[in-house]
Parts: sequence; C-alpha cells; structure tokens
Amino acid sequence: MAFCANCGSQAEGKFCARCGAPVASGSGPAAPGFAEAPGYNVPPPATPVQAGGLSDNMAAALCYLLTIVTGVLFLVLEPYNKNKLIRFHAFQAIFLGVAWFVAVILLGILTAPLAFMGFYLVWSLSRLVYLAFLVLLIVLMYKAYNNEKWVLPVIGPLAEKQA
Repeated sequence: MAFCANCGSQAEGKFCARCGAPVASGSGPAAPGFAEAPGYNVPPPATPVQAGGLSDNMAAALCYLLTIVTGVLFLVLEPYNKNKLIRFHAFQAIFLGVAWFVAVILLGILTAPLAFMGFYLVWSLSRLVYLAFLVLLIVLMYKAYNNEKWVLPVIGPLAEKQA
C-alpha cells in the first residue's frame, strides 16, 4: 500500500483520494512522516492554494482612491483591518477626505464675495486647489504602493495614533 507524501494517508492508484496529490509509484511504499527520507521516489508536496486578495501595498494604495469610502472599507474588511500599515493609510485617507470636505466648504464661503469681482479669478483659484489635492492623492497612492509611510503634517500623527 502506498502513502501520500502530502497528507500521509493511504492511497491506491496514482492519486490520493483524500487530497488529490499524485502518489509516487517508485521504490516502495513510504510511511507517513518519512517522505523526505533518501531512497523514496516521492514528488514534492503540493503548494497550498492562496486565497484571492490584494497585496498589502496595493490595499494601502487603494485606501486613497475614494478617501473616506475606501478608507472605511479597508477598516471593515477582515484580512486588511489587522495590518497596522493598511490601518494607518486607511485612517489617513479618512482624515484627508474630511479635511478636503471642510476645505471645499471654506473655499466656497471665502470665494463667494470674490465672485462678484471677477469670475475668472475665483475659478482659477478653485481649480488650483483641486489640482493640488489630486496631486497629493496620487503621491500618497504612489508612496503607499512602494511600501513607504508618508505622514502628512497635521492628520498623519492622528492616523498613527488610531492605527
């Protein structure tokens, strides 16, 4: 009787009925636990199937995609909410999204009186602020994808405390 080198159970034929690994039909039966012994013609154990998921650097970078939404999403999802680096990026993305929301409201309030003086000036100012935020998000995503922890001046220490 042959033994499976992967799980150690008895196997008949060319494949193990329990785990499906190929069974060696070599110099003789291998006892469980002795598959590595010299003289036995045993194939290497099958590699475990990895569960589908994102790598840590990709998950950290995706935290910044929709700031608040993706930050909360990665704080809720099970394998990612245990990783300290992903938690940091998620909290920093959430805090950045809240800061951005407050900044847009304040920018609207402060530039409303300027709209009467010249529409082009207000429009240019708001577009520059939007562009700066977009560049900041792209840089944060790039740094997170390269496994770098870039701490923003005010909200970064708050995110480190939460993570």
